[in-house]
Amino acid sequence: MYKKYSSLLFFILVSCSSQESEISYPETKKIEFSETIHGYEIIDSYRWLEDFTSEESVDWADRQNNFTKVFIQNNNYKKGLESYLNDIWESESISIPYKVKEKTFYYFNDGTFQQSKLMIKDCEDCKERVLIDPNTFSEDGTVSLGGTSINNNATHIAFSISDGGSDWRSWKVMNIETGEVLEDNLKWAKFSGAIWENDDSGFYYRRYEEPDGELLKELNESPKIMFHKIGTNQSDDQLIYENPDNPRWGFGITVVKDSDMKILSISEGTDERNRIYLKVSKDSDFIPIIDELIASYSFIDSKDNILWFYTTESAPNGKIVNLEVKNNSFIWNEVIPESKNAIRSVNIVNNSFVINYLEDTFSKISVFDLDGQLISKLSLPKEGTISGFSGGLEDTSSYFSITNYVTPREIYEINLTDLSYELFWQEDLEGYNSEEYISKLEFYESKDGTQIPIHISHKKDLVIDENTPLLIYGYGGFNISILPSFSKSQTAWKNQNGVFAVANLRGGAEYGDAWHEAGMLLNKQNVFDDFAYAAKFLHAKKIGSPKSTAIDGRSNGGLLVAATMLQNPDLYKVAIPQVGVLDMLRFNKFTIGWAWESDYGSSDKKDEFENLLSYSPLHNIKSDVCYPTTLITTASRDDRVVPSHSFKFAAKLQENQSCNNPILIRVEDRAGHGAGTPKDKRINQISEIYGYALNVINS
Repeated sequence: MYKKYSSLLFFILVSCSSQESEISYPETKKIEFSETIHGYEIIDSYRWLEDFTSEESVDWADRQNNFTKVFIQNNNYKKGLESYLNDIWESESISIPYKVKEKTFYYFNDGTFQQSKLMIKDCEDCKERVLIDPNTFSEDGTVSLGGTSINNNATHIAFSISDGGSDWRSWKVMNIETGEVLEDNLKWAKFSGAIWENDDSGFYYRRYEEPDGELLKELNESPKIMFHKIGTNQSDDQLIYENPDNPRWGFGITVVKDSDMKILSISEGTDERNRIYLKVSKDSDFIPIIDELIASYSFIDSKDNILWFYTTESAPNGKIVNLEVKNNSFIWNEVIPESKNAIRSVNIVNNSFVINYLEDTFSKISVFDLDGQLISKLSLPKEGTISGFSGGLEDTSSYFSITNYVTPREIYEINLTDLSYELFWQEDLEGYNSEEYISKLEFYESKDGTQIPIHISHKKDLVIDENTPLLIYGYGGFNISILPSFSKSQTAWKNQNGVFAVANLRGGAEYGDAWHEAGMLLNKQNVFDDFAYAAKFLHAKKIGSPKSTAIDGRSNGGLLVAATMLQNPDLYKVAIPQVGVLDMLRFNKFTIGWAWESDYGSSDKKDEFENLLSYSPLHNIKSDVCYPTTLITTASRDDRVVPSHSFKFAAKLQENQSCNNPILIRVEDRAGHGAGTPKDKRINQISEIYGYALNVINS
């Protein structure tokens, strides 16, 4: 155990010479440990930090936080960023409305709430009212509203609650008419929605057994699909499906409306490919319809005996098929074939398919009839990212939103009979004028010649040169697309005369399955090369330089930043790996980390182990290299990517840093992987992190 210091004097830089000073980091003990894996000796002297809730680890994190505060709390840019963010945040925002029966639901924030409120309009002409106010869950706003699900008759809502950012959820039920919260309380749910039965008697959800040990760290395996009948105890819930022989299978259930059919989707890890089982009647068992992991199958909607699915089978960019269910026979038909552009989303409204395609990261909307014939390509008000079009087969109207890197969200109401639309709501931000900013899409060659899209945004009148602060953001993994959208934090950087660039790296879904596969498993190095070559491309255009460039990424993007920084230490001034996966040999040992093996690979296989070892940030730190100034961030209750990743990486990087560029770690209290973080914490995080980066670049 180490003594906690009441004074920050200990952390003052100690002089080594008249020209430079040496940083004296908080002491971190080493416990020598090594193991042999596939013939390789792996040294892990900071493994004790994996017990991140222990008294010793908490003490270490406290001392590191105090040390970091000296650098980031009083930087020259923090107050300006904080003031700007407070101003721009204090404006009204709503989510895309959706309707159930005659009721309309949406989230609302007037800019001062720590958490957005769920609102309801009971009829078209009714005045809106607050249905659920998560700001009443806790005084500091760290207990947040998770998922919600309205039953078919819009009489009850199931809603989940997250404590301090944890992925664990407790589900509750409210009477929508009276606002009464029922006694139903379902614990130990994770990565689960609430799927109502057609008769509204209850809902299905996914739960795990209560952890035997530390709930923020223990492995999450062997999920169960349960049915909860409203008004009963959780102990009476009915088990619908489990597979103890395959503890790492994940399940999702769909209730097919106006029928007794149920669809079970079975996946392994984060792999988009899945199995499809079908229960055709109340008394039947689940029948395998797709029993191999050959492609992704995602249920869209149904009518009579027809079930529509999105799939990537023989179609890397996606296509639409249907399944005819007749007399226990199952016939597949192609409805809308694959196109040159990847499908981002599909909705069926007004007896039509509304398909959101991605064309070089921008949304393009096409409308087809149920036979797959093109009706129209929707004319859009501007280029950007489209979301929305929720509704049912018979609905003749819906809502959609559009945004891009300079345009705050706009919501439109659309008449689906003639595809006309009008502005419903527009985000009006205090002191922000989109005409003062510009964003452009360019392409650059990666190491192997692949063309990579990159969006470059800044103030229109900014004079850009090699000294301009440049922040490059990326993700590159898990089939997730990083698409153009307005960001208050990005705008805060641009408002400080900086350039913000977003590179659409391989590993995402911007160009379908092929783009994902080119950046996963043994191809993961492509992602790091793509990110490094983004900086080289921009520097060649005199947009910033190694002395003015910061890189930022979260989660898998934290891995991206750390790995790329270690491989290219002379390319950046500042690296910001946030809540990152940084120990690639042990990520599968905690909570849901094992599920990422589908994207990263497994240490159990020699070739995949060697690939993981080749880029694992923790295992590629050298003692004779000057690394960029690095600000590592994590949160004390992150049970997605546990804090030990960041703890161990920070300790080892501090030990081996060969120059005086600071290696810092910022540990947020009462927060998790990001979801549900209250407004004040978010503003403080952004102003400290970006403020420090700007301070380093401009010093």
